[in-house]
Amino acid sequence: MTSPDSDDKLDPAAERVLRRMRRFAAFSGLIMLLGFLAVFGAIGYKLMSGRKSAPAEIAGTIQLPKGAEVRAAVVSGDLIAVTVAREGRVETHLFDLETRAPRGVLGFASAP
Repeated sequence: MTSPDSDDKLDPAAERVLRRMRRFAAFSGLIMLLGFLAVFGAIGYKLMSGRKSAPAEIAGTIQLPKGAEVRAAVVSGDLIAVTVAREGRVETHLFDLETRAPRGVLGFASAP
């Protein structure tokens, strides 16, 4: 029985296969390293780029329909969304952040 530590020479075909496998393993490791760098780079970019926030101060008046009870108000991007309850219905009114002009109304109703 031979020991694995012995200095036995491989035949030329086995050496070629071993060299080819080593090159393949090195190439595969390099591709995996590049993939990890790309993923971590994208995560780092997203963390460092930050998010755009709303202006530091928002002031003004928004006209709502008569009898509307404000349930919630949210600033998102360039919109202000105000959820109101009026006459037993719930609606969300959308307004432009800069001009406070109405941009639309979403109504909500229960399924029959």
